[in-house]
Amino acid sequence: MGNITYDFTGKSVIVTGAARGIGQALARHFVEAKAAVFMVDFDEIELDKAARDVGAVGIPADVSNTDDVERVVSTVIDETGRIDILVNNAGILRDKVLWKLTDDDWNQVLNVHAGGTFRFTRACVPHFRKQEFGRVVNITSYTGLHGNRGQANYATAKAGIIGFTRTAAKELAAFGVTVNAISPNAATRMTASIPEDKIAELTGPISRFADPSEMADAICFLASEEAGYITGVVLPVDGGVSM
Repeated sequence: MGNITYDFTGKSVIVTGAARGIGQALARHFVEAKAAVFMVDFDEIELDKAARDVGAVGIPADVSNTDDVERVVSTVIDETGRIDILVNNAGILRDKVLWKLTDDDWNQVLNVHAGGTFRFTRACVPHFRKQEFGRVVNITSYTGLHGNRGQANYATAKAGIIGFTRTAAKELAAFGVTVNAISPNAATRMTASIPEDKIAELTGPISRFADPSEMADAICFLASEEAGYITGVVLPVDGGVSM
């Protein structure tokens, strides 16, 4: 992990999908940069461990449930009086070739990825508008642009997040809010099962998956005040695999 150079003192941050991987690494970055960090995840046991390890507040919630999402945002406002940064990272996989996908496989993946991104952003917007400041960073995927066998549901959700990011960026710019996305290529649970002989074609010229902390570096930049003139961007943080 690189040295933290940003100062998020006085900023409140929500990170979804924060019990593991990129979300946990990102929460740690924000804590080290002096933010008040609220980690959200469906897995209450893992979230509790991660939040204690990182030194943040863990709030168990289902990002596909509107009541849960609004409860999280209300908790953050009650505790800090504001919400400055939202990172929509929560995701699940239900991989099958499309003729074997069930309605539940389809709906659950879209409801968590695209639906969670929408619900959390919508819940934060009134507070962003009141503050005349906000940063939203969404996590999309190379698969959202190029597809992948066995991931029609995931690809659709991630492509939808790109469209959502650009639309929200246009709608919220007038209120001092930027909305961006990254397309990551990090070593997480989702990459752990990839066969060794496939890794080279999935990692680009740098020939390795990134450490999750390298994704956190990029997200912290997009969340910073220094990135205030960047919006509607999908930033590939993927070692060149998308070239």
